[in-house]
Amino acid sequence: MSTGELVPTVFVVDDDEAVRSSLRLLLKSLRIPAVTHGSAAEFLAHYDPGQPGCIILDVRMPGMNGLELQDELNRRGAVIPVIFITGHGDVPMAVEAMQHGAIDFLQKPFSDKDLTERIERALAIDFSNRAVLGEKDQICVRLAALTPREREVLQLVALGKANKVISGDLGISQRTVEIHRAHLMEKMGANSLAQLVRMTMIAGMRISTY
Repeated sequence: MSTGELVPTVFVVDDDEAVRSSLRLLLKSLRIPAVTHGSAAEFLAHYDPGQPGCIILDVRMPGMNGLELQDELNRRGAVIPVIFITGHGDVPMAVEAMQHGAIDFLQKPFSDKDLTERIERALAIDFSNRAVLGEKDQICVRLAALTPREREVLQLVALGKANKVISGDLGISQRTVEIHRAHLMEKMGANSLAQLVRMTMIAGMRISTY
């Protein structure tokens, strides 16, 4: 099953069984798939980075706490959005959570409406993030298919240089530059220079100034 076919799931990580049960019922009423875990270690043991969704994460838990779990997810390059909840919230902790990449922070008790709105926002962010990553993977595959000379031409085209200038820089004829440019545009699936430049930016391609 591809990532695009996976159903977004809300993961609830909280050591309080009452909280887990309450959130499970709320999400069921909203027809949103949910999986609950009583600890950070339990969540990590089952975590699949390819699974879309979001995490509702308690800050204070025995063993690995919420902030430590978020740090571990960051180390793994996880893109799944995190919504922190706590019954002992304070401003410094909220600031730290947001600085570590959390998209929101809720202090217990909170309303179902507040949490629902945040979950909807988190799922939308996750969908957008995964779409960009999927596009990046496709672009990288296309870049890998370019010949060394086509990559050189791409670098110079991305810098906005005209075919005549590229011809002089690379010591090849202008007609050869045009052929390489047409080939790389076709291989990259780009319909315009602007789209081509955007692709190099998404892929994180280093553009040399020569």
